[in-house]
Amino acid sequence: MLGACKDQHTLPVSEEKPTSNTFYFPPISGEWETTDPATLGWTQENIDLLYTNLQNNDTRSFIVLKDGKIVLEKYWGKTLLGNADFDASKNWYWASAAKTLTAFTVGKAEEDGHLKLTDKTSDYLGENWTSLTQEQQDKITVWHQLTMTSGLDDVRADDTSASSLVYKADAGTQWAYHNAPYTLLEKVVENATNQDYNTYFNSVLQDKIGMTGYWQWSGVLHLYLSTARSAARFGLLMQNQGNWDGEQLLNQEFVHAAITKSQEINKAYGYLWWLNGSESYHIPQSQIEFPGMFLPGAPADVYSAMGKNGQYVSISPSTGLVIIRMGKSPDNALVPLLYLNDIWEMMNGVIH
Repeated sequence: MLGACKDQHTLPVSEEKPTSNTFYFPPISGEWETTDPATLGWTQENIDLLYTNLQNNDTRSFIVLKDGKIVLEKYWGKTLLGNADFDASKNWYWASAAKTLTAFTVGKAEEDGHLKLTDKTSDYLGENWTSLTQEQQDKITVWHQLTMTSGLDDVRADDTSASSLVYKADAGTQWAYHNAPYTLLEKVVENATNQDYNTYFNSVLQDKIGMTGYWQWSGVLHLYLSTARSAARFGLLMQNQGNWDGEQLLNQEFVHAAITKSQEINKAYGYLWWLNGSESYHIPQSQIEFPGMFLPGAPADVYSAMGKNGQYVSISPSTGLVIIRMGKSPDNALVPLLYLNDIWEMMNGVIH
């Protein structure tokens, strides 16, 4: 049960948060600098135990950054097609962790003056994008799509056709993890910017920080695939509040809002980011409110991109750590919270 939390053990928190002056940023192409974990006082025995656990849980890639430099990096198993060993050059799917990439892109579209979060979604998708009455539909804004509070029934979770987008509650009155309204944010961006989504995404984010991934349709889902190092680049960008090596790629106000409680229903959710440190949280496909932090083994300031089968970009500003995990399923949860907590608890043993 996700509500059954372990004893709270948190990583040591530095008194001063890293600033952009203390972060290392890897070049767009070239070698990424590393830090020997021994110089940080990390325990090799516990690193080995961590690696064994990751391998036993079907992990393909694992990276830990400390202030931008790679401290831990390991690869296991085979590629998605199973025809080659998995290594730093191989791509893996982000699943729902890629929602945070879309949140960034929406924020940039707002910054560029193409849309406002308070705009009605129908301004960009037309008057018949749902099966709701016009009065019900007009209450749904871009902000509601970003916060999973559209009020649309999440039973038909992935289907974006109007016939599957039916009324459950007024927008803003219910939190429900619903892929369809999220997926339609891409069409919102396209119609607002008059650009192909991939083109706009590449120009405002991917190319700016040296990511090498790509978007690919799988049925009604638009999946993002990349290397673990590309995911680490995005984590580092978000850790540094949208600034990449001195260039502010997205205003800090939006970044702050994205990684801060967005509404009072699910207090552990921002703009498609999962937030630790809240007094309670909800999980997908449930209206139950669970007490406490959903990552009791992690620092309270952790915010995470999380996807099915355990795809994680997990960031702790206070410790300077970014954790990337890609691979097959450690459990059957739609968003596997428990295994991310396990990873943070194991990291606690590593750095003590």
